[in-house]
Amino acid sequence: MPKVLIAGGGLAGLAAAAALGSAGFEVDVFESRPFLGGRATSYQVPGLSTDSSDLNEEPEAIDNCQHVLLRCCVNLLDFYKRLGSDHQIRFHGEFYFLEPGGRVSVLERGIFPAPFHFLGSFFRLTFLDWRDKLAIARALLALRRERTRRADLDSISMLDWLVEKRQTKHAIGRFWRQVLVSAINEDLERMAARHGFQVFWEGFLARADGYEMGVPAVPLGQLYSAEAWQKFPSVHLHLRSPVERISPEGFSVCGRLVTADYYICALPFERLQAAGLAAPKLAHSPITGVHLWFDRQITTLSHATLLDRTMQWMFNKKDGRYLQLVVSASRGLTDLSRGEIIDLTLSDLADFFPGVREARLLQAHVVKEQRATFSAAPHTEALRADCRTNMPNLFLAGDWTRTGWPATMEGAVRSGYLAAEAVTRAAGRSQTFLVGQAQRGSAEWRG
Repeated sequence: MPKVLIAGGGLAGLAAAAALGSAGFEVDVFESRPFLGGRATSYQVPGLSTDSSDLNEEPEAIDNCQHVLLRCCVNLLDFYKRLGSDHQIRFHGEFYFLEPGGRVSVLERGIFPAPFHFLGSFFRLTFLDWRDKLAIARALLALRRERTRRADLDSISMLDWLVEKRQTKHAIGRFWRQVLVSAINEDLERMAARHGFQVFWEGFLARADGYEMGVPAVPLGQLYSAEAWQKFPSVHLHLRSPVERISPEGFSVCGRLVTADYYICALPFERLQAAGLAAPKLAHSPITGVHLWFDRQITTLSHATLLDRTMQWMFNKKDGRYLQLVVSASRGLTDLSRGEIIDLTLSDLADFFPGVREARLLQAHVVKEQRATFSAAPHTEALRADCRTNMPNLFLAGDWTRTGWPATMEGAVRSGYLAAEAVTRAAGRSQTFLVGQAQRGSAEWRG
C-alpha cells in the first residue's frame, strides 16, 4: 500500500486524505493545532455568566467565523458526503436583503429556467429602483456573453468592469458589493473581474439551484470529527504535530524525520518559506466575525445581508438570541479594539432590529482573521502555484493554489482533490476525484 504524508489538516489536506484513503493509500495527516479544519473550524468559548436559568452556562463551541457554501460547490459537498456529514448542511432557497428600518426583500428562484429563474423575485426587490434593476439586468447579460470571450478579466478589477457597464451607485453598493465581497473576501476595487464573473455564473446563472446557501447546522469542527474518519481506516490523523521542514528526504515532525512514498504540502502559503519551500508573493485579505448572545429573541430570520452598514451578514445561530455577524475584507476594522467593534455591531444591528436597544447583551466574542484568505486581486492568477513541484513526489494543496476558484472552501477541497489525483498518477494508478466535467473545465481556466 503506497504511503502518503500530508502537512496540514485544513480542508485541502483533509480532502486529499479522504480521496487517497478511499483509493487504497495509507495516509498520515500532520496538523499543528489540536483541532482540524484550518480556518474553517470551531472551538470552545467560556460559558455565559448570567442569572437567567434558561440559558446554557456550559462552554459553547463557536465557529471562528461563519462559513457557508452554495449548492454549486459540488466538490465541497462531495467531501462532506465522503465523511458522512452532508446531512448536517441546511440549505436555504431565499436570500434576505434587509434595509435599515427593517424592510425585507427576498431573492429566490421562480418558475423560469436558468438563467432567468430570478426574474420575478429580482424585479420585486424593494431596495433597488427600476434604474438599478435595469442596469443590473444589462450587466448580467453582458457577463453571460463576455465570460468566455474577454481576455482581460484577470487584469481589471470587478469595479472597473461595473463602471464600464454603467452600473448605478445603488446597484454597485447594494447588489454587486453585497454578494461579491462576502463570496470572495475582497473589495470590488481590489477583486479581479474573473472571480466576480465566476461567482455570478456558477452561483446565480448557470443552474437554477446553484445559488442555494448551505449553512452548517453544527459547529464546523463536527463536520470532520474523529468519528467521521472511522470509515477511512488507512488515514491517520496526528494533532499537535507541526511539520517543521519539508525536504526530499521527508517531513521533519517534532524533531524527527518521517518518510513516505509521496508527500502533499497543504500548509497556508505564508508558512511555506519556514518549511523550506518557495512561497508565492500573494497578499492577504481579512475577515472579522462577531458573536453576540442576548437575553431575548432579536429576530426570526435565519440569515440576512445587511444593507448600507459595516456589518454585511447576520446569521441566526440559536433562537434569535445568539447571532453571528460577518464583515469580509474587513481592513477598516483592523485597528479597532474589541469594545469598539462590539459597539459598532450593536449600533448597526439596532438599525435593522430595534429590539436590540432594549435587549441585554449577555456575552460577545470577536474573531479577527487577519490572514483569512489570499487577496483575489488582478494579476494574481499568475502567482498561484500548480499542484506539481520540482520534486516528483511532492505536491501542493491549498485554496491559494491554481484551482480555478477564489479562496473558498470549494477551492480548498478542489486543491486537495487535484493533489490527490496527481499522487495517483505518480503511483501509476490514475484516478479522478474532482466532481463534474463543467467543474473540471473551470479548474483549467488559467487566465
